[in-house]
Amino acid sequence: MSDLTILPSVEQRLAALIEVSRRISQAETNSLNGLKPTITLSREFGCEAFPVAQKLKQIMEKKTKEKWALVDKSLILEVAKRHDIEAELLKNLGKRPRLLDDMLSALSSRWTNEKDHFQLLVQNLVSIASKGNAIIVGLGAGIVSQSLENCFHFRMFGSKEYRIASMARRRSMTKEEAEILIEKKQKERRKFIREFLGRDTHDPELYHMLFNCDLNNSEKIAKTIANYISL
Repeated sequence: MSDLTILPSVEQRLAALIEVSRRISQAETNSLNGLKPTITLSREFGCEAFPVAQKLKQIMEKKTKEKWALVDKSLILEVAKRHDIEAELLKNLGKRPRLLDDMLSALSSRWTNEKDHFQLLVQNLVSIASKGNAIIVGLGAGIVSQSLENCFHFRMFGSKEYRIASMARRRSMTKEEAEILIEKKQKERRKFIREFLGRDTHDPELYHMLFNCDLNNSEKIAKTIANYISL
């Protein structure tokens, strides 16, 4: 199967997220010490996490016989914009974890001007992660949810050559253009996470497992993650 899988629309994923949150609010039990698992996917810029997330969603829904939400930046931004959706989620998810208030308090001096919106994203993100049955791509989720015992963290990396070729193919650009874009975006991401979360996404200690995309395709990565998580 090709990695060029079409992502579900934001509307479809919003509906799935609402459904998951409603079900969780009605039944708070599962085999993971009463907590449902959340999976975070981090990746070097140029590695494709969405095909992995989609395959993983299919596997986990079949495995658990429950709906799972696929969450990314576009979905969280939509939640933050649409107060009706946010209110529905907060009602279903209940009170946000206490650790979130502690974390935001510690980081409060770093939230300024144009970065303030990231604080709102983190609030939604941690609330969703704490309740489980979610696959979260990017957004520093592997860092902000480190204290949540139901979260499992995975990172994808690849050689420079792999990432350049992947980006050039997906963006229909030259390899030279892809290399410039990758270097620019990777530096921006790393700087942002360091400044606002105080960690480095390259730190292997943050993750349960690391995957080399040169050697593993999306299906193999998804199956390995699913097998790792005991339910």
